[in-house]
Amino acid sequence: MQENSYHIPVMLAEALEGLNIRPGGTYVDVTFGGGGHSRAILDRLGPDGRLYAFDQDEDALRNAIPDPRFTLINENFRHLRNFLRLHGVRQVDGLLADLGVSSHQFDVAERGFSTRFDGDLDLRMDRRTATTAATLVCTLSEDDLARLLKLYGELPNARQMARAIVKARAEHEITTTAELKQAVVHHLPRGMENKYLAMLFQALRIEVNGELEALKEMLLQAQQLLAPDGRLVVISYHSLEDRLVKNFLRTGNFEGREEKDFYGNLLSPMQPVVRKALQASDEEVARNPRSRSARLRVGALRSQQ
Repeated sequence: MQENSYHIPVMLAEALEGLNIRPGGTYVDVTFGGGGHSRAILDRLGPDGRLYAFDQDEDALRNAIPDPRFTLINENFRHLRNFLRLHGVRQVDGLLADLGVSSHQFDVAERGFSTRFDGDLDLRMDRRTATTAATLVCTLSEDDLARLLKLYGELPNARQMARAIVKARAEHEITTTAELKQAVVHHLPRGMENKYLAMLFQALRIEVNGELEALKEMLLQAQQLLAPDGRLVVISYHSLEDRLVKNFLRTGNFEGREEKDFYGNLLSPMQPVVRKALQASDEEVARNPRSRSARLRVGALRSQQ
C-alpha cells in the first residue's frame, strides 16, 4: 500500500522545518499512518540517525519502511515513553504528531469514520479495543450523550440530538452509520447537514479512542523525552486539540493557567517556537482539502537562565 493512497502528509515542509532535523539525531513520529512524514524525516537523517514511529492502527503496519534506521511500534502514543525505553531510548531530538484521522480511515467504509458511506458504527482507531461508537450510542443515557456531543462535538443542539438518538434506539438497535444519520436527520440544519454530522461523528470518535486524554499523556511524556534543544511539532484539526497544545506550550498546563515566579517569569517547561499556529497554504488546500483545518504548532524546552 503506497503512502500517497493511504494518507497525504499535511504541511510536510512546515513540519520538517519545525523539527529542525539534525542528521545524527533521534526522532519520533507518533502518528505514522501512511508514512509520508516519516519518509521525509528519514531522507534528512544520516546513517547514524534514528526514527521511531507509533501507530495503533494495524492497517498502518502495511506501510512499514524497510530501513535499518527505522522502527515501527504498533501502539497508542499514550505509551510513548515506556515503549521507547524498551528500545533503549531515553531522549529524543524531535517529535512529530499529526493528529486526527488518516485519509485511509476515512475512505474505508467498514471503519465508520466517514459520513459518506454506510458501514458499521465503529470509529475505533485500534480495533483491539472493545468499545465502539455503537456501544456508546446504544448504552449512554440521554444526559451523558448530550454532554458528550456538546463537549467533544461542540454541537449547538446536542440535547435534541441525544434525545433523538435515545428515541430511535428504543425502536431498534443503532449499529450502522446510516442508522445513526437517520436517527438525527430532523436535527440537521438545512445547508449544514454535513457539518453537523461531522461534529456528531467527531464527538463519538474522540470518546471511543480517548483522544484528548491520550494527547495530554503524550505531550507530558514528550516534554520529559526532549533533548535541551529538541523540538515538538503538533498538527491538530479541531479547536479542542489545538487549545490543549497551545496552552501546554505556553503555560505548561492544559488549562492555560499562568504561573509565575517571584520576578514575574512564566513557570513553564515548554515554550512556543512560533507565536501563532501555522496553517496550510492555499496551494496545499487546493491539492489536499483535508489540510484546510490543520493548525501546526512548534514547541521547545524553555531555556534555563
